[in-house]
Amino acid sequence: MTAQALKETHFPNLKLINRGKVRDIYEIGDNLLIVATDRMSAFDVVMDDPIPDKGKILTKISLFWFEKTASIIDNHIITADPDEYPEPCKPYKEYLLDRSMLVHKAKPFPVECIVRGYVSGSGWLEYQDRGTISGVHLPEKLKESDILPEPIFTPSTKAESGIHDENISFEDAAHIVGEDIARQLRSISLKIYQYGRDLAAKNGIIIADTKFEFGLVDDNFMLIDEILTPDSSRFWPMDGYMPGRAQKSFDKQFLRDYLNSLDWPKKPPPPKLPAEIIQITRDKYLEALETLTGKGL
Repeated sequence: MTAQALKETHFPNLKLINRGKVRDIYEIGDNLLIVATDRMSAFDVVMDDPIPDKGKILTKISLFWFEKTASIIDNHIITADPDEYPEPCKPYKEYLLDRSMLVHKAKPFPVECIVRGYVSGSGWLEYQDRGTISGVHLPEKLKESDILPEPIFTPSTKAESGIHDENISFEDAAHIVGEDIARQLRSISLKIYQYGRDLAAKNGIIIADTKFEFGLVDDNFMLIDEILTPDSSRFWPMDGYMPGRAQKSFDKQFLRDYLNSLDWPKKPPPPKLPAEIIQITRDKYLEALETLTGKGL
């Protein structure tokens, strides 16, 4: 039976510092408590209808990858066990279980680190128009969903909620964070993506592209936020992959396709989601978790 969805958290004993598209973030002393709710966003609009268990699925997938990539780069995780959280968190254990992380407070770099291994999404649109993605020149005659000769780093701005991120060139990113930091961001992003892509492929998933965030904790370079989830990545089933068209997916693309079929201007208020759309979206996220990790909820 599907659990009751958690759309928002309200913890009076804790200091809420941000309610994002999906995550509620609380300040706990020098650390942060990140709670993944079941909110669903598409086209930078948060839907009124949450997707039950989505936050738990995202948290389990992120924890899987944080553990797998710890030898590549440090991450901000302290613990994901509510029994180990500070005392003020204890009254909310039932809400925090399986959908929260206590993390180091980082100073985020103001760019999104996007890596693309395939031609899809906004990258496909730009390629058709100019033969480039974020200014990176690509071979001619690529088809939609084709694998790239090698993954490319295509950063974007980090926009405020409700405003679209904008794809930028590496040079633009270097101007924002500095040449040395930009090179580090590119190098580590490509390394994590290649590792994740190869591991996921062994379990029948193509990670077409993804987004990372990094920050500094006491001058230490760290991976923060989430990692290689269906919210931050395009997950395609390897079975049935065929270039030349859009692919079936384990991510929110199904919901985007549904929303594209409506006469909706992609700005608030969002349309009401039918029960069937909610259930299928949940099933796709759950399938991603089970296929990737071999474990369910």
